[in-house]
Amino acid sequence: MDINIYLLAGLILAVLIILHLTLRLIHVRQQLSFIKEALEDLKNGNLNRRVLAGENDLTKQICYDINDIAISNQLRLIQQRQAEQAYKRLMTSLSHDVKTPLASLVGYLEAIENGLVTGTERDEYIHVAADKANRLKDFVTALFEWVKLDAGEQIFHFEIFDINELSRNIIAEWIPLLESAGLHYEIEIPEQECAVRIDPNAYTRIINNLLQNIIIHSEADHMTLCIAEDAQRAKITVSDNGKGISPDDLPHIFERMYQCDHSRFAKGSGLGLSIARELVSAHKGKITAASTPGTETSFTVLLPKAL
Repeated sequence: MDINIYLLAGLILAVLIILHLTLRLIHVRQQLSFIKEALEDLKNGNLNRRVLAGENDLTKQICYDINDIAISNQLRLIQQRQAEQAYKRLMTSLSHDVKTPLASLVGYLEAIENGLVTGTERDEYIHVAADKANRLKDFVTALFEWVKLDAGEQIFHFEIFDINELSRNIIAEWIPLLESAGLHYEIEIPEQECAVRIDPNAYTRIINNLLQNIIIHSEADHMTLCIAEDAQRAKITVSDNGKGISPDDLPHIFERMYQCDHSRFAKGSGLGLSIARELVSAHKGKITAASTPGTETSFTVLLPKAL
């Protein structure tokens, strides 16, 4: 009798196990069907599709991985579309920034060639045409430099330099330009060495762009360049007492082609600060800006020291 009870209990247990496994198998088949449908949706471009899974589902990890792939591809698609829109805006801006001065340049040259101006007026036309040609050349040069940086094709030659000595050499060449622009200047560079691993040409470009930004945009009559250091970093600060940057413009000034002066007569390429940021980033550094409109604007570059 006891044996029959044990056999019956064993049979019931076996039936329950088989039933449980059958139900699990049916559930897995359903999950696999959902997964197949989701993969078809993803294949057809529906990156919003997700596969739900319970905590105890055998296919849980597969579902999570599929969802991760969908989210990753969705983010890449969003970034790609944002990049396409950015490049469309860039091309539109480039079309204006190149065609407008080029058309003006051609107009001046045609007036000279056709003899519409003579004497002193002709000389003035030649001077204006040369100025526009140089601006156009500077713009194209900056554009090609930015494209190379954006594409990761810029080649850097990093070496350990005394950033204080290098900065003194750079600023020495700017003194005549600052004076001719009516800018009083204050230079604070320590005598002791500060070793930083940098590309000297790229660092020169960073300082040049910041100083050029003051001359072109700030309307200042005083500028300061100060270098300091702590245990980890060299700190280069370039400031002026010009018109400043509005709070609305400040978050965008390092964006390519962005100009705080939105008028059609705005000077500059809108690439200088963007190039400076890319060059600083290539040195594993950081550049920031702060401004009080009508009082002061300062740019701070932090570069890691060669330890």
